[in-house]
Amino acid sequence: MIYIHVPFCKSRCIYCDFFSTTRDAAWQQKYVDALVSEIKGRREEIVRAQANTIYIGGGTPSLLPADYLLRIFDVLGEVCGGFTSLVECTVEANPDDVTEEWTDALVETPVNRVSMGVQSLNDDMLKLLRRRHTAAQALEAIALLRNKGFGNLSLDLMYGLPGQSLEEWERDVRGIIAVGAPHLSAYALQVEEGTLLYRNLEEGINILPDEEETVAMYESLMRLTAAAGLEHYEISNFARPGFRARHNSGYWNGKPYVGLGPGAHSYDGEKVRRCNTPDLELYCEAGGTYFEQEILNDEERYNEMVLTRLRTSDGLEIALLKENERKHTLNVAKRHIESGVMSLKNGILRLESKGIFVSNDIISDFML
Repeated sequence: MIYIHVPFCKSRCIYCDFFSTTRDAAWQQKYVDALVSEIKGRREEIVRAQANTIYIGGGTPSLLPADYLLRIFDVLGEVCGGFTSLVECTVEANPDDVTEEWTDALVETPVNRVSMGVQSLNDDMLKLLRRRHTAAQALEAIALLRNKGFGNLSLDLMYGLPGQSLEEWERDVRGIIAVGAPHLSAYALQVEEGTLLYRNLEEGINILPDEEETVAMYESLMRLTAAAGLEHYEISNFARPGFRARHNSGYWNGKPYVGLGPGAHSYDGEKVRRCNTPDLELYCEAGGTYFEQEILNDEERYNEMVLTRLRTSDGLEIALLKENERKHTLNVAKRHIESGVMSLKNGILRLESKGIFVSNDIISDFML
């Protein structure tokens, strides 16, 4: 698995706390030069990973000029020895960036999946979030991508937004289901310190739906997607059969990955994690060689496994745990199974539907 972080955005959404920058095009050139240097410098690591998925995220990858995107894939292809083993290659996009020129360039790359941040089909809500597109532009972008052969689309929605009602949310979900995209990611709005949303809420400018309303939105999401034949395979992700996100599923299953670009994380699949500097200037100056490394101990590895596996419908396989971990897990799970929020069948521990609403509380009970 290979992840490439593109940190550029035209503007910052009110809720975003990801590492990104609104710096100008001159920095995009510096970034691509540094990224190419990092790819070449980590050749052995990339080859050893034998990646069958690539994910280009951000930020806004669709902001990169087409020739930059092609250059990145040229260098990555040379290092990897081609892309014959690639089963999924995803790029994130904003609807207003999806043009004829951009999609024509995309056809020349290994990209076979596009993840697009629609977030809402309500123009007033999009303005409030400081998104750059309209609902009409999102629908036009979907149609254009399909016309260019990109039928494997993942569309993002958000709920629990300021002033959002249950009826408005259900219109968004029905609208996305109606376009027939094979994958939907739906995220509850998280208020992160340092964001514009956080400051607005402190000043009383926006009012969020209460917890009961947000839970009702999630319940309707599960009901509407199930009726449409979408599999609820991870807390925030829904897919038609055969269209699970393979790259993200790799994260949840603990597979190793190589993260490239400023702020990108890597993991060797065992105990070593690496984080590139989340500083564009330092990243460009150092050619991608400035990073921090962390060695996970047994408790941290167990906690991470529980956190990721229990988010999925595949659940946590008890046999993968060490004896002391297994004993602890089964002891904690007992009361949750008795209350009906979890199940243990054929050695697999899973959240039940009503447990998903309180998943954070349940999962935290297992932490060492």
